[in-house]
Amino acid sequence: MTPDHYITVAAALLEAERTGEQIGLLTRDHPDMGMDDAYAIQNAIYRAKLAQGRSVVGWKIGLTSKAMQYALNIDIPDSGILFDDMVFGTGETVPEGRFIQPRIEAEIAFVLKAPLGGADVTRDDVLAATDYVVPSIEILDTRIIRVDPETGKTRKVFDTISDNAANAGIVLGEQRHAVDAFDLRWVGAITSRNGVVEETGLGAGVLNDPVESVVWLARRMAQYGQSIEPGNRFRFKERKHSRFCIRYSRNKLNSNKRCTIIISR
Repeated sequence: MTPDHYITVAAALLEAERTGEQIGLLTRDHPDMGMDDAYAIQNAIYRAKLAQGRSVVGWKIGLTSKAMQYALNIDIPDSGILFDDMVFGTGETVPEGRFIQPRIEAEIAFVLKAPLGGADVTRDDVLAATDYVVPSIEILDTRIIRVDPETGKTRKVFDTISDNAANAGIVLGEQRHAVDAFDLRWVGAITSRNGVVEETGLGAGVLNDPVESVVWLARRMAQYGQSIEPGNRFRFKERKHSRFCIRYSRNKLNSNKRCTIIISR
């Protein structure tokens, strides 16, 4: 794929988000596309949203469980960008028609208070940089069809990454906890609807330790000269498939700056 392709596909995904009309599988139209291309498309979406006046409030780390990695035939997580218009308050009503095919997952969110970066970031570094953790609800959506009606082929990981890792919304819980108050591997979640349990999960499913997923993100970004630094405007470096170290814009936050990282299985 070429840089022009990235811009064109990003525009199509943004139009799908606006109209609610999904587009076809990118991996069908571009069978040779790879992870570099997928993150380049995600970068084009990032640039377009900033031009629309959006700001970045954090990151999502996804595909952290072995089950999901096996299903998509990959061996590493992926990441996406959380924008300010994705945030919903606890108890808030999501407008009807806001999303195309929304799904929700119960997740753990890390809210950072200090910069974090470097190829040698450790678990202790993450603990020191974390202000608190909160339960959260992740809202997923897809601007790309799940199954191609003609071939029967399903989405691949490159489709999902291009679609900003299926990011759509986030609800942060109101109860804040010190990151070392519990062994996060044993923190469980129960997702129920109308009193019926739909899904359960355990923190250990996330790279065996949710803290390690933040380590992964920081180290991956370090490979491209980037770091997580709440409170600073990010200037994107021209890297082919950067993991998007995108920092807060100062004019969007008060002096008590934080950044949020959502861990998704």
